[in-house]
Amino acid sequence: MKPKVIWVTGASTGIGREIALEFSKAGHIVVVSARRKSRLTNLVGEIKFAEREASAFVCNVESERSIQTTSKRIREKYGTIDCLVNNAGVTVFKSFIDSKVYDYDYVMDINLRGSFLCMKTVIPQMIKNRNGHIINILSTSANTVFVNSAIYSASKAGLLAMTNVVRKEVRKYNIKISSVLPGAVETPMWDSKSRQKYKNRMMSANDIAKIVFSVFNQPKKVLIEDIYIKPMKGDI
Repeated sequence: MKPKVIWVTGASTGIGREIALEFSKAGHIVVVSARRKSRLTNLVGEIKFAEREASAFVCNVESERSIQTTSKRIREKYGTIDCLVNNAGVTVFKSFIDSKVYDYDYVMDINLRGSFLCMKTVIPQMIKNRNGHIINILSTSANTVFVNSAIYSASKAGLLAMTNVVRKEVRKYNIKISSVLPGAVETPMWDSKSRQKYKNRMMSANDIAKIVFSVFNQPKKVLIEDIYIKPMKGDI
């Protein structure tokens, strides 16, 4: 099988990092992006040490120009982007009353607007190629109530709705769009106190990465639209 070019956003830590490693193990060309160059460099070094191809680009998904530049550089180097994994995301754990407009703008700009911009930059070429896959990493909070997560939940619910519509619009071009909605995962998104308290109940980033790769690695005629993943012991 010819290696595919996989672009993973928010790949410096957590789920994104594990997704990049999982695709790399399968022999695909992995392009990782995030805001922190040092961690990306370390990740690419780890992949190349295993004699796999990988590249890193600093990209801030809050910036349309940064996204367009990154997309252009990937295509210049590899000719195409076969799969986009929209993983970049942030959260603010605050009650609605305590949330500020800044919190709203920050979370929405990265989680919803950033994913929108990344999809916008890859879909035209996917339409031209009559092929491609976009995997949006969401959260069960898109349709499950978790207190102190109003803004985060809204950002993920918005992305779920957007994903559903875009999927219907582009599937005639043989473009797959999937939503992966995990429950609690042990990542740096949680504070150290919460991670320590719930560690035995949280899923690992690698658990999610394996499922993301499985979503991608389906027969051409098969599309996994939405997949919900929850800890065995239930929500936290």
